[in-house]
Amino acid sequence: MADKQIRFQELPLGTEGLPAKLINGGIAGLIGVTCVFPIDLAKTRLQNQQNGQRMYTSMSDCLIKTIRSEGYFGMYRGAAVNLTLVTPEKAIKLAANDFFRHHLSKDGKKLTLLREMLAGCGAGTCQVIVTTPMEMLKIQLQDAGRIAAQKKLMAAQAQLSPSSAAGAAEPVVEARTTATQITRELLRSKGIAGLYKGLGATLLRDVPFSIVYFPLFANLNKLGQKDPDVKAPFYVSFLSGCVAGSTAAVAVNPCDVIKTRLQSLQRGVNEDTYSGILDCTKKIWQKEGPMAFLKGAYCRALVIAPLFGIAQVVYFIGIAEFLLDILPKHRA
Repeated sequence: MADKQIRFQELPLGTEGLPAKLINGGIAGLIGVTCVFPIDLAKTRLQNQQNGQRMYTSMSDCLIKTIRSEGYFGMYRGAAVNLTLVTPEKAIKLAANDFFRHHLSKDGKKLTLLREMLAGCGAGTCQVIVTTPMEMLKIQLQDAGRIAAQKKLMAAQAQLSPSSAAGAAEPVVEARTTATQITRELLRSKGIAGLYKGLGATLLRDVPFSIVYFPLFANLNKLGQKDPDVKAPFYVSFLSGCVAGSTAAVAVNPCDVIKTRLQSLQRGVNEDTYSGILDCTKKIWQKEGPMAFLKGAYCRALVIAPLFGIAQVVYFIGIAEFLLDILPKHRA
C-alpha cells in the first residue's frame, strides 16, 4: 500500500488520479457547505448592510433574528444552489491546483514558492467558471430575507408614525423567489452575461485567495511530515487547512465585500448602487470608511477554515480511492 503514502498534492493526474481528486473535492464541498452555510448567510447579510436601515449588529444577532423571522431553515436560504454547484467548483479548484503543481514541477523536484503561487493562481482562475454564477444566485437568495425584514420594519415604523393615517400601511408580504426564477429572468433580460455579473471582482477575490492558500497549506503541512514521501498526520492536515484557509479568507475579505455588493441585484432603503469595482471601492471608502472592507471577515474565516480543513481530511482519508478500489470487486 505504498501508493497510499504519497501526498495528494504531488499525485500525477493519470486515469485514476483525476477521478479521485474530483470525487474527493465534491464530497468535501458537500460536507463543508452543509456545516457552515448559516455562517455564510450571516456574512452576506452583514456585508450588504450600508448606511440605510441596519438590521444586524453581529453574526449571532443576524442568526438569531433570521431564525425568529424565517425559521430554522431560513438560515439555509440559497443552500440548494451551493450544494448543487459546490461539487464541480471544489473539484475544479483542487484538481486544477494539482494539475498545475504537477506540470510546474521539474522531474518531480520540490516546487519553489513562486511556482506554488502560480499553481494557486491557475486554480483560482479556473474555478470562477462555476463560482461566479453560483455566488450570483446564492447572494440573491441569502440577502432576500434581510431586505424583506427591512421593509417590514419600515412599514411598522410608518404605522406608528403620528403623521400616517391609521391602518393606511398594508402589511408587507415577502414574495419568495427561487434560483430557477432568478436564472430565467437574468438569461431573459441580460443573457449569459447576467449570471457572470461581478466576474472581475470574483477573480480579484479567488485568484489571490488561491495564491495565498495553496502554498501556505503545502508548507504548513510539510512541517508535520517526518518523511517527504509520507503523509503528515491527520491532525496536521486538518489544522493546516484551517489555518491556511482562514488566513487567506481574511486577506482577501475586502475583495469579497466588493464582490458581494456588485452581485446584489436588490437594495435596501437608502443603499447605494455601483457601476463597477472602482466605483464600489470609492463609495465604500468615502461613505463607510476603510473598516467596512472588513465586514464579515470573522464570519468568512469561520466559514473557510472548516471548509478547507474538511477538504484536506477527505483527501487524507482517501474516500474516493476507497470507492474506486471496491468498484472492480463488484464488477468481478
